[in-house]
Amino acid sequence: MHQLFVTQIYQTKINTDFKDLKKEIYQIKKVDILGQKWSKNNYQNGYTSYGSLDQLHKLSSTFLALEKKINRSVFKYAQNLDYNIKKADLKMTRLWVNIMPAGTLHAAHIHPLSVISGVFFVDTPVCASAIKFEDPRLGLFMNTPPLKDKTNKINSRFYSIQPKTGDLLLFESWLKHEVPVNKSNKPRISISFNYSWS
Repeated sequence: MHQLFVTQIYQTKINTDFKDLKKEIYQIKKVDILGQKWSKNNYQNGYTSYGSLDQLHKLSSTFLALEKKINRSVFKYAQNLDYNIKKADLKMTRLWVNIMPAGTLHAAHIHPLSVISGVFFVDTPVCASAIKFEDPRLGLFMNTPPLKDKTNKINSRFYSIQPKTGDLLLFESWLKHEVPVNKSNKPRISISFNYSWS
């Protein structure tokens, strides 16, 4: 049996001061009027700085310190992917924060013009949404029979990862993913980012 064209998702833990990080994220939300307006139209019930402040690693020492920790994992992931590039070739280009209260969702999407994307989970309360990934071949199956109710994860068409506070997930930016409705009564707080190469 040959297992070909594998999609790799890198998962690890990062230790940081979650209390200070969470406090700064809420301070950003409070002053980010443009982001609040963007979120009202594009991120129902929630807040994201994606449409306003998306380079927080260049504006805050807190996020710069987090970037340095993420960098180490990104290079390890790039090695696992057999990318023929140097460590210095990968650069974080965007970093933004997300607050998802109960009832908020994030529809399926990719991260264009990037090579590696990821999420760092600052606060994932009980019953908070998982992150759901889609098989990139989904539109090509055509006449494939339905799958069994219980399938091996390598044969799944969708795969969800239930993150915990402190988890870092990395994936190639072309991989479609979504965040289903948050059913927790507490906000799910995360930091998203993109890396490009030169």
